[in-house]
Amino acid sequence: MNLPINQAILPAASALPLEISALTAREMCKLYLACLIDIRQGFELEIKGNLPQAMHIPFFNVKQFFGFSLTDEEQEMLDADEPSTLDICSFIKAINTLQQARDCSLLVVCNSGRRSQCATQLLRELGYSRTFSVAGGFLALKPLYTSVD
Repeated sequence: MNLPINQAILPAASALPLEISALTAREMCKLYLACLIDIRQGFELEIKGNLPQAMHIPFFNVKQFFGFSLTDEEQEMLDADEPSTLDICSFIKAINTLQQARDCSLLVVCNSGRRSQCATQLLRELGYSRTFSVAGGFLALKPLYTSVD
C-alpha cells in the first residue's frame, strides 16, 4: 500500500488527541509544521496582544455562520466586538488556503484553551483532521514567543 508519508504515519483522526501543549505548538510552528489560528474576538487582541504569524478568525462569528446558537455570554462578547466582514465563504477559503499552502497542521488558540477545544472539534467535523487545540491558549503560548529562542 503506497500512502503519502503524512497519511502513512498519522493515526486516524479519531485517535489523535484533541489538545497539544503550548511548548509542542511553539516547536511545530518554529519547524513550519503547523499554522496558528487565533479565534479570540478582536477586542481581546487589542487588550492582550496577538501572536506572531497567527491568522485571526473570531470563533463566535464562525459558530454563528454554521447556525449554532450562541450562549448569552458568547453573544455579549460578539456584540462587544467590531462588526466583522468575515463570512462563511471567506472562512472556508482562509482555512483551505492556510492548510494547502503549507500542508501543515492547524493549531487553534483562544485565551485560555476552552473555546479552542470547541473550535478544534468543529474543524475536525468539517474534515480538517490535523487540527489541535493549544492547551492553556494564549496565556500559555505568549510567554514562549517572548522568551529568547
